[in-house]
Amino acid sequence: MSILPPGLRPAPPRLESPEPRSVPGERRAVVPSVSSERRPVVPSGSRERRVGRFGRVLVRLSPADRQVLGLYLLTRISLWITAYGARWLFPRGSDTRDAGPVLAPFQRWDANHYLHIARDGYFPADAGPWVSGWDNREAFFPGFPLLLRAVHTVVPSWTGAGLLISFVAGAVAVLALARIARSYVPEDVDGRRTVLFFLLSPCAVFLAVGYTEALFLAFALPAWLAAQRRHWALACTLTALATTVRVSGLFLAAAIAVLFAFSARSQQAWRSVGWLALPALPPAAYSWYLHNRTGDWMAWKHAQERGWYREFHAPWEAWANTWNAAFDGVHTTGYAVMFQAELAAMLVGVALVAVLVRRRRRPEAVYVALSLWALGTSYWYTSIPRATLLWWPLWIGLAALSLRRPWLRTAYLCVAIPVTALVALAFLTGRWAG
Repeated sequence: MSILPPGLRPAPPRLESPEPRSVPGERRAVVPSVSSERRPVVPSGSRERRVGRFGRVLVRLSPADRQVLGLYLLTRISLWITAYGARWLFPRGSDTRDAGPVLAPFQRWDANHYLHIARDGYFPADAGPWVSGWDNREAFFPGFPLLLRAVHTVVPSWTGAGLLISFVAGAVAVLALARIARSYVPEDVDGRRTVLFFLLSPCAVFLAVGYTEALFLAFALPAWLAAQRRHWALACTLTALATTVRVSGLFLAAAIAVLFAFSARSQQAWRSVGWLALPALPPAAYSWYLHNRTGDWMAWKHAQERGWYREFHAPWEAWANTWNAAFDGVHTTGYAVMFQAELAAMLVGVALVAVLVRRRRRPEAVYVALSLWALGTSYWYTSIPRATLLWWPLWIGLAALSLRRPWLRTAYLCVAIPVTALVALAFLTGRWAG
């Protein structure tokens, strides 16, 4: 698998042709510019007032952006159809006559933790890790719950508020991903191929539910795009927002720091080095808050250890424990196949890092490698398949490879679509945490 063709770099910006000098006494023909051809003059008060502010945003989207958003909307519809079928075809009991609430399939697993934090706070009624049966909710960073609480003031349903956040954030994420893809793979002229691979990835259902993946990517991908363009203040600000959502934001911050080190050549560029510390502030503030409540600076990490077996183990120990859980018959078939998926995702991640290193894509390699290290040094693997959604070099690389080997796109779709449907059904029916 090749991430990018050898020597490929982001396409340089197009240089505008200099305007010809006028000669005294010479009459020049008025030639409309490209921008005026694309955006005809509209009489004041007609179109602008009709479409409003939201309409003006849509008007600014390029045709390629609209195509990407159209693809995104179609895949959302397919997931909603799957959720509808899951309620009716896979009810809790064989004699069930009521399919249950429409949004019930989406409120599973971690979505409940975010709901509880948004509604009740981290330590309701002075409860905490010192209470028996504690749910270890401090393991989850506050960015998503805070936004969920804010949106809930407008959207009465907690589940609906979470779905709305993911829907809007997912749209921002796919637009940014398409633009990143276009800068590295010129043959993917509109970025749709990369976005298609991404939206049909096996764990794509988690982009549509009340989880953090979509919101994280809505900050992380524009941050990476800004870093590519050497807008370090904007990149670090967006990365800081990403660190409020997931600890993976620190891995992104490390990748941006590597990119800065390899690209900052002038003294003026090095004046922006201070921005690189900004993404560390939200995790530091969250640790300070937890210390004030629990007396533990690493309370979020210890909550992960208690609830999800994330205490440190050597990578080979984690592999062995996951292998045993997957194939030794110690777990039910549903959990066994989950651990099999964890092993497969780890292999994909290791191969991706190897290819990135070979192609000298050092910042991206650092980002993915740190993610693998964090997830691959627990008692056993947890959530690595979901983490693949955050590895944008994987989807860009698959798109680039499929352009050179057209059969790969067909093979990917034939394999990914049924796997994606199975994972979606497993989540929507409460049979797999992911």
